[in-house]
Amino acid sequence: MYSRILLRAKMTRVLGFVAATLLLSACTTNPNQTTNKQTQVLPKQVVAVEAALTANTEKKPDTPVAVVKITPEIVVPEPTKQVTDVWVRLRNNYSLPFLENARIQREIDWYARHPKYMDRVNQRAAPYMHYIISEIEKRGMPGEIALLPIVESAFQPFAYSHGRAAGIWQFIPGTGRHYGLKQNWWYDGRRDVYASTQAALNYLQRLNKIFDGDWMLALAAYNSGEGTVLKAVRRNKKRGKPTHFWALHLPKETRSYVPRLLAIAKIVEQPQNYNINIASLDNKPYFHRVDTKSQIDLALAAEMADISLDELYKLNPGFNRWATAPKGPHYLLVPVDKAPAFEAKLANLPSSERMRWKHHKVKSGETLSHIADKYRISLSLLKDSNKLRRNMIRIGQNLVIPVAAKSARTYRLSESQRKQKILNSPKSGRYKIIHTVRSGDNFWDLSRKYKVGVRSLAKWNAMAPRDVLQRGQKLVVWTKVARTKTRASHSPVPRSKAIMQKINYVVRRGDSLARIASRFRVSIADLLRWNTIKKNKYLQPGQRIKLFVDVTSQSS
Repeated sequence: MYSRILLRAKMTRVLGFVAATLLLSACTTNPNQTTNKQTQVLPKQVVAVEAALTANTEKKPDTPVAVVKITPEIVVPEPTKQVTDVWVRLRNNYSLPFLENARIQREIDWYARHPKYMDRVNQRAAPYMHYIISEIEKRGMPGEIALLPIVESAFQPFAYSHGRAAGIWQFIPGTGRHYGLKQNWWYDGRRDVYASTQAALNYLQRLNKIFDGDWMLALAAYNSGEGTVLKAVRRNKKRGKPTHFWALHLPKETRSYVPRLLAIAKIVEQPQNYNINIASLDNKPYFHRVDTKSQIDLALAAEMADISLDELYKLNPGFNRWATAPKGPHYLLVPVDKAPAFEAKLANLPSSERMRWKHHKVKSGETLSHIADKYRISLSLLKDSNKLRRNMIRIGQNLVIPVAAKSARTYRLSESQRKQKILNSPKSGRYKIIHTVRSGDNFWDLSRKYKVGVRSLAKWNAMAPRDVLQRGQKLVVWTKVARTKTRASHSPVPRSKAIMQKINYVVRRGDSLARIASRFRVSIADLLRWNTIKKNKYLQPGQRIKLFVDVTSQSS
């Protein structure tokens, strides 16, 4: 019994010595060498240790134990080959579960039929992908999440959805503000690639925690909200059904959302299987964040950085106007190779020379609103620039106005210029009408009036259906109308340019023939003739009458 106890003690001491020896050997290896394998003791060495200990047990208890000298054999792996393609780096970080599923296959089939789509996405993603993957790696998140902007926005930095979501990560206003993304006249953090990526990853990590580490449910919640997914989970629990993503009854869009991400991940992993070419992207930073410390005109900044103004906007899509925001953020993303020279020039440029200011002397009859409209700036900006608390101004008062260093058209990717491009983009087979918003107007009523879709009407005006219309605002309506030889007698438009449209109007409370005639610029006599109604007869709410309107006169 005593000999067995002694044997175990001796084995413990010797094995401890072996472990210490191996640890010391590991510590003396090349510090620049990276290995993913643990140092190993070969079986023959373990056998030798056991044999020596067995031999020593035949001696008396007080006989010294012979020291067994062991030279461990360490398996040294080949040095890790440096990854030069950002897509390869991404694949190495995949960790989401993939399975053969009809919903995923449908999405794969679509992308396989549209190979040019992935080409366009790859080009748009080029400036941002290295940064996004780096941030995901820092947080230990699945690499597939770097592909989420493809699902959300196809990596279009100025994307704006019918649900009022903006930027490559498609934040809606409320969620964006909750995660620290400012939204004002000058700046929209939802489109700021640097800030919105941090916000999106924070949001996804929070969702992952809510769903106990289930990334599939977290991604579903990113699309439809955690409340929707939690409700679906509770419903399945109550009915004794599984609660994984594939078993939940979720909105149609969400049911396709996660499979679409997994489909893209599969295509990126094996593009050759789907006859898709994904061009290599250098695995190195594309941009550097430069602290500007104050507001600066973007045209001036682009000139100092030696890049085009369009490129500066694409790297900094969060800025709405011709300059960065006066109250921040005070940074710009510029290409890595341009950053040192830009920083040096910026350091030598005084804050007073970074913006252009114009002096305006208040004239009789002018108001702050009129002056703001004249210079195409917001009323709040005009007041802030002049430290005004109220809207009261006096004749002869001098105001300073922040103005762009270049013409408005130079800033082609500013919010106002992007909107103008959308408004002026012709639609095949349709005619343009300008509608001036009146009190009580909304997209739904206007879509019924002009017989167009709500989403289309909002999109034509670079808006979302739930955006609030402002009284006096001009809306573009592209409607299907036919030319006719007849025109309303009151129309000032020449006969050759008259465009007539039939309108079925529903009478509202308080309407009269005179009011309707005035609203649509037609005569009461025409109203009576078109509808075979008597002049002295009252109109009833809900009654339908038809009108033939010259739409060109409506837009004047």
